[in-house]
Amino acid sequence: MASRNPAFSRGFGNAGPGQQYAGWGNQPQYGAPQYGAPQYGAPAPQQEPYAAPSPYGTSEATRYMTMDDVVQKTGLAFLVTVVSAALTWALPGDAAWGLALPAVLVALVLGLVIAFKQIANPVATLSYGALYGVALGAISEAFNSIYPGIVVQALIGTFGVFAGMLVIYKTGAIRVTPKLTRWIVGALIGVLVLVVVNLVAGFFVEGGLGLRDGGPLAIVFSLVVIGVAAFSLLLDFDMADEAIRRGAPAKFAWYVAFGLLITVIWLYLEILRLLSYFQED
Repeated sequence: MASRNPAFSRGFGNAGPGQQYAGWGNQPQYGAPQYGAPQYGAPAPQQEPYAAPSPYGTSEATRYMTMDDVVQKTGLAFLVTVVSAALTWALPGDAAWGLALPAVLVALVLGLVIAFKQIANPVATLSYGALYGVALGAISEAFNSIYPGIVVQALIGTFGVFAGMLVIYKTGAIRVTPKLTRWIVGALIGVLVLVVVNLVAGFFVEGGLGLRDGGPLAIVFSLVVIGVAAFSLLLDFDMADEAIRRGAPAKFAWYVAFGLLITVIWLYLEILRLLSYFQED
């Protein structure tokens, strides 16, 4: 069964039982020259079952990813992001804004490289978190200076949505199916197109399409974006479970952490924006 998460489908496409973990064993990061023969998939059936190699190796190269790996790596990525944001916020004057734009541009390029090349290592993921933390620190400071206390509210809202979607996923209240995945991907593309069109329209008409001007349409649009981000968390959770089932290498947890980091940052920024609409005079 292919991955239900489109962002990670290349890594699971051919990783069925008895096959190598396609998308990992053939890549230069985890290929044969560095770690030896890539045996990330379940071992192929043999005539003598007791002669089959153990799926649990003792070295890092053969150790399979576990949920503990996902939790630890994701927690560390979030910690680095929060610390980076806090340090940026603490900078005197407008120094934070001088660092924010370069940090966002570098993080954008790094994020695209990680996503398309499926890079899974601590340096890439933690660097992305640190860079985006700089931007988040500057943005959060600016919002909080205009609307005191809004950052705390946004953080509580983000944690609440994350925890709620995790409960929904674990209880099976909403199951991640191929049909649901298609709907979420379609919604993501639709949101991206609307944001770009609104930005371009803003150069010709004041306020663009009205999706970010704080009016009723902007509030509805933000609620839709928050909903899409929340459902994207379901895909991230399902991707982590499927990677564990298919015997992904332990280092893949860094890629899972990267995916969750992107979604949560997006969710936080959109909640922050929505809250600001309700505090306009």
